[in-house]
Amino acid sequence: MRLAVFTSQFPGRVNTFFARDMRALLEAGFDIDIFPIYPLEPSLWRYVPKCLEEDVLPRTKVHHINYDQVCRSAKLMPSEKFGIFFRDAAAICASAARFGAEPLAKSSYTFGKAVAWARQFPCHFDLVLAYWGNYAATCAYLFNRLIDRPLPFSMFLHAGTDLYRKQVFLREKLLYADNIIVVCEFNRSFIRELYPNIFDSIAGKIYLHHLGLDLSEFTYESGNRTVRKVLGVGGLDKIKGFDYLLRAAGELKKRGLHIEVDLVGDGPERRALEALGKELGIGDQLRFLGWLSPDQVQYAMRQAAVLVHPSSGLGDAVPTVIKESMACGTPVVASNVAGIPELLDGGRCGMLVPPQNVDALADAITALVADPVMRRTYAEIARKYAEEKFDLWQNGRRLATLLCSTTSHNNTR
Repeated sequence: MRLAVFTSQFPGRVNTFFARDMRALLEAGFDIDIFPIYPLEPSLWRYVPKCLEEDVLPRTKVHHINYDQVCRSAKLMPSEKFGIFFRDAAAICASAARFGAEPLAKSSYTFGKAVAWARQFPCHFDLVLAYWGNYAATCAYLFNRLIDRPLPFSMFLHAGTDLYRKQVFLREKLLYADNIIVVCEFNRSFIRELYPNIFDSIAGKIYLHHLGLDLSEFTYESGNRTVRKVLGVGGLDKIKGFDYLLRAAGELKKRGLHIEVDLVGDGPERRALEALGKELGIGDQLRFLGWLSPDQVQYAMRQAAVLVHPSSGLGDAVPTVIKESMACGTPVVASNVAGIPELLDGGRCGMLVPPQNVDALADAITALVADPVMRRTYAEIARKYAEEKFDLWQNGRRLATLLCSTTSHNNTR
């Protein structure tokens, strides 16, 4: 089966779960081409996980496109497609404008790429998959409307960036899609609350897919940890809540417990977090490690006694770093938001705390740091749960079966 996959950025600094899903689909027999709407940044190829390196997915199968190519290809659009394009573009712009200038600009940016790719690949594929529900799905939607024959169309809905906020043209894409793939049951409930008037008509095509891990890459090790080392992994932005981790470290210092905090990642909040660390008097306990490769992140996990994911609200749905930590034997403390309770099986596989609650976060870190038996118990249960729920190859086969069995209804709309 020939699959056209639309995504936001590839390569990118954070693309581990995307790469894993693509590898699983390749193993299931799909022939995959990737259409990233962001421009190519060659320096980011080094962040692509080994499972999707060039010998697995040739770079010729990743179709970045520049302005000149857009202009040349757009001239080839058949006249009978102009009406479809302008009606759809107008509807998308009207939806985007309700959310402001930035969503309008980003949506409009996808139009030329969709036209160009539709002309370059008018009848090359059997299925279309939008890996994000926002601008990538908008581009995939237009592409599917402009190719010679509409194909079965599936769409992922992951997290804050494509579901929880700025739902540009999302209602229309939900109705159009043949499959709506969610990564946690929380997302199914969120769609129900967001669109109660159409939920009954789309409920039957919502499919839960657990983003998987190649568990052979994550050898379970619960010992040999630096007992007071706490790790946070992710982009340094507000929604990750790392300021609450730092405040918890400051609170623990007041209580007489000094922990070391390593933060992997970078982003707009770095300077503010550095300043907060100094203000709290924990600057000498805090390290910023920057962006690391997947292997380096796993190494950092294996050194830490605890991984903390202190989301401050609806951002991530099912953070990959929590799954990876569960797989390699590092116990987790995380906020009780979105799909995180599902990852930790309601608190059976790790400690859940209310978001933005410094005292509760400090208490949970204290409990784990102080009790090696508790750490080992959480780690063992979490690894077994990861093997049951997050096996990449098993979940990939299920996803492949779903995609292959999908019949398109797009040509009737």
